[in-house]
Amino acid sequence: MAKIKQFAITVENRPGAVAEIAKALGNAKVNVLALLGTAHGTSGTIQLVAEDARRAKKALDEAKISYQETAAEGYELPNKAGALAQHLEKLAARGINLSSIHATAAKGGRKAVVVYTVEAEAKAVQAA
Repeated sequence: MAKIKQFAITVENRPGAVAEIAKALGNAKVNVLALLGTAHGTSGTIQLVAEDARRAKKALDEAKISYQETAAEGYELPNKAGALAQHLEKLAARGINLSSIHATAAKGGRKAVVVYTVEAEAKAVQAA
């Protein structure tokens, strides 16, 4: 399990809002490893994990894009049915309450990646 930084960015719900974030990061040669976007009426939230959090912060600052940085956990799982449920059951058994979660895998790929944040007072432990 890897400790990572996740950036939460509030955006206007309009065409191009996410593209502006992607452009700022891309121009700074920052690779995005995970991204989740949700709309809430006239606004939305983007949660993203970058390969280099320090460079991502610099790029977002230079583009004047406001963000909140939170600690997150990144975990590789086998890309097979039931792997996510098994991992989450282990976290639940330890009393870990998730604040956010997103996961992805390529079709036919061997690994899936799950990224989650936990309640501030909780501390995630390896659920291997």
